[in-house]
Amino acid sequence: MNAIPATHDVRKHILDVAYPLMLRKGFTGVGLAEILSTAQVPKGSFYHYFGSKEAFGEAVLEAYFSDYLLHVDALMAQPGSGAQRLIAYFEDWREAQTGSDPEGRCLVVKLGAEVCDLSEPMRAALDRGTGAVIARLARCIERGRADGSLAAAPDPQTTARTLYQNWIGASLLAKIQRRSEPMVQAMAGTRLLLGLPAQS
Repeated sequence: MNAIPATHDVRKHILDVAYPLMLRKGFTGVGLAEILSTAQVPKGSFYHYFGSKEAFGEAVLEAYFSDYLLHVDALMAQPGSGAQRLIAYFEDWREAQTGSDPEGRCLVVKLGAEVCDLSEPMRAALDRGTGAVIARLARCIERGRADGSLAAAPDPQTTARTLYQNWIGASLLAKIQRRSEPMVQAMAGTRLLLGLPAQS
């Protein structure tokens, strides 16, 4: 067995290793033995950081949202109007869900329906994380209304929630159908809801 990372990195290493496994197999489809073998850490190290597989699943989700929100913040900090930033965010989402990198896929889509009935802490982590994403979208819509680029957009909070729900649903349908059309339709619906011209 190869040497495990330095102590302060072990917890992050285990989470990093588990993320792609869960994207491929889901939460219940990944056993503890597979996580330990892939991470090359002993069982004791796992339980030093995580009291149970459920606590581990919650930590995976929290780490995922922590990284994802940094990515969202970086997109929202790009130059441009509120409308341009918001469309850039959804273009990035579409690319991540339909691109060639499987690790760019949305963990919410993969685990949401699976774990919410299994684990209250994991459901709560999903609720907190998705709520934080929606809040950022609402702030971007508010900026767009202020700068005039999204003057026709409805109430920012309601619009942000509607858009996020639409894109989660489109991502799920894209997985089911193995086609990109749901994502294309989500973008068209987004532009319509925001009062933006259709793409040519």
